[in-house]
Amino acid sequence: MITLLDRPIWSALTTTHKGLAEGDGLARRYQPGFLPMAGMAVDTSQAATDFAAFVRPGETLYVLQADPVLAPAGLETVVATEAVQMIAQHVPVAAADEAIVALGAEDAEEMLALATLTKPGPFSLKSQALGRFWGVRESGRIVAMAGERMRQPGFTELSGVCTHPDYRGKGYARRLSLHVAGQIVKAGARPYLHAFASNMAAIGLYETIGFSLRRSMHVAALRRPD
Repeated sequence: MITLLDRPIWSALTTTHKGLAEGDGLARRYQPGFLPMAGMAVDTSQAATDFAAFVRPGETLYVLQADPVLAPAGLETVVATEAVQMIAQHVPVAAADEAIVALGAEDAEEMLALATLTKPGPFSLKSQALGRFWGVRESGRIVAMAGERMRQPGFTELSGVCTHPDYRGKGYARRLSLHVAGQIVKAGARPYLHAFASNMAAIGLYETIGFSLRRSMHVAALRRPD
């Protein structure tokens, strides 16, 4: 069952997030406005054709999978890099943290501003439709956050971990990651996450809260020219 995570976007959009999917055949994408992410069931010419069919002119979609990503005809590769997928082996029980609060729809614009500044990965005003988010406020504004993104039966991705540059060094990323992972476990799923392979600081942080490497991954941004 864990092989669902080899192509996490495809597996999310054909199971738990099926209601947020667009496309048919051997490719799916998140509906515009949710996440600029898409996936294929297999790497075949038919899957590539199905994928290319839903990419709008000037649009860029991200693909994340275990196999190298090959751009379908008509699309160009804007970015191609290596990532890691980590999965929770044992999440330490976190002490109650009164600084961490649940974030809601009324926080969407502030969350997007923080994500735009810190670039933790694809994020939108509708990202809360994917899962729950929590944050830390200082002087009334959100200075750090983390939440849930992709979901598959039995698994939930920890994502969107970010801290405003002016508030780094306070341990917010670790505290929020530990909190979100604990909430995922409490809900009956197993937490997993992704990080760029070059981001050793993030990988080291996640190892301290019970995550270990599951496998290497490939991420690419594919764009259809205007």
